Amino acid sequence: MNVPYRQIRALYTDRSITVYQAYDAAIAAPAVAAQRFVPPFKRERMTWIKPSFLWMMYRCGYATKPGQERVLAIELSREGFEWALAHSCLSHDDRRPEWARRVRRSPVRIQWDPERGLRHEALPYRSIQVGLAGEAVRRYVDEWTLGIRDVTDRVREVHAAVRGGADARALLPAERPYPVPDELAETIGASVE
Repeated sequence: MNVPYRQIRALYTDRSITVYQAYDAAIAAPAVAAQRFVPPFKRERMTWIKPSFLWMMYRCGYATKPGQERVLAIELSREGFEWALAHSCLSHDDRRPEWARRVRRSPVRIQWDPERGLRHEALPYRSIQVGLAGEAVRRYVDEWTLGIRDVTDRVREVHAAVRGGADARALLPAERPYPVPDELAETIGASVE
């Protein structure tokens, strides 16, 4: 499979995209109950969303790392997700004019990290992380979130299959390339096919 170096791959529908975050039960349980993030979730902090399930598994160690024992699948409106992309700035210097000023003013950071396999091995292409701050966090919590599911049981099922040597690919979400308009691809530094 020839995967572009920087491509958003996600589970999505015509109206929504699924992203992942991992928290402790004190944040996860109220969020699932309210179907949006509520205290003790802190709006003042940058929050990172990840469309790649396997990158989230790498980050949270299959829900084994302290403070990341619950994995949430957050269904966002595509309109909101694309607003975030349009108002973003790469977290590293992209050598375009005014990068330092843009990164200070932007409510969204984009980071491309090596995608991960089932055993956390680095793959030869990148996965996007989207960091939300300020206005973007407010919109994420109040406008974009369509639903929140706790997928920790599925995470544990995948992890058990991997540890047992089984082929766990059938347990993964059906992620596919997310269509990004050319102007957004340039903003986020995505590969153009």
